[in-house]
Amino acid sequence: MTTAPSTPLAMRLLMASRPVSWVNTAFPFGAAYLLATGAVDALFVVGSLFFLVPYNLLMYGVNDVFDYESDLRNPRKGGAEGALLPPETHRAVLVWCAALTVPFVVAMLVLGGTDAPWSWLVLAVSLFAVLAYSMPPLRFKERPVLDSITSSTHFVSPAVYGLAVAGAAFTPQLLALLAAFFLWGMASHAFGAVQDVVPDREGGIASIATVFGAKATVRIAIGMWLAAGLLMLLTAWPGQLAAILALPYVLAAWPYRSVSDADSGRSNRGWRMFLWLNYASGFAVTMLLIAWSFVRVG
Repeated sequence: MTTAPSTPLAMRLLMASRPVSWVNTAFPFGAAYLLATGAVDALFVVGSLFFLVPYNLLMYGVNDVFDYESDLRNPRKGGAEGALLPPETHRAVLVWCAALTVPFVVAMLVLGGTDAPWSWLVLAVSLFAVLAYSMPPLRFKERPVLDSITSSTHFVSPAVYGLAVAGAAFTPQLLALLAAFFLWGMASHAFGAVQDVVPDREGGIASIATVFGAKATVRIAIGMWLAAGLLMLLTAWPGQLAAILALPYVLAAWPYRSVSDADSGRSNRGWRMFLWLNYASGFAVTMLLIAWSFVRVG
């Protein structure tokens, strides 16, 4: 499905930002910053808003512009899983991506002050990963394994930035949690790439799934989800309970563990289930974070 020629630019920008995925980047920052500082201050508000909308528009809008030719051959593009932006809108989309991003970044740098200077580096890495994933000549999305690493960085870096700018201490337990989150992100990208094996190969796009094949990639993703669950056992109580959250993702991917490259498109059903699992997992994580805050105070 494509958007009609008469679709207003504002609606195209909204679709390009993937509203269904906004929470996946805003929540990690907000939760990390709030738990580290206990304060709902200006930086919390500005950062949460940035990682909610402008960050996602930058990430997905740039992707939709530079992936337009290949997206034309992808039947799942043109809706919640990716907008099809007509070429005449590309310049405007890129301008709006920059126009909405720059003021928020400047505000966060000012509000963050100079007490945590390496938070600037974390934010720079986060923005670099967003652009490098899709923009030529880097196009990390076409560099197998690096594509999954970069995609995971998109979702983990907001949490790392929230912790860094708050001056949090990176304990072994916290590092285990972040490592688990990173593996979860890599697994999610790898599994998501499986459904695009056929159109990506037709478009000459390399990915972790086109190189390893659909079956192997699904199994790699399952392995990384299980490893993420095991890492959560190293975190502070009650964070260990979050290890259970790896199982629904494994179960969602399990039916496709032997899927062929030619039939890889049917894994889209598992991917759609994954999108909803994120909301259920987010709710569970929120409850665990609340419980953890009570344990810490107690």
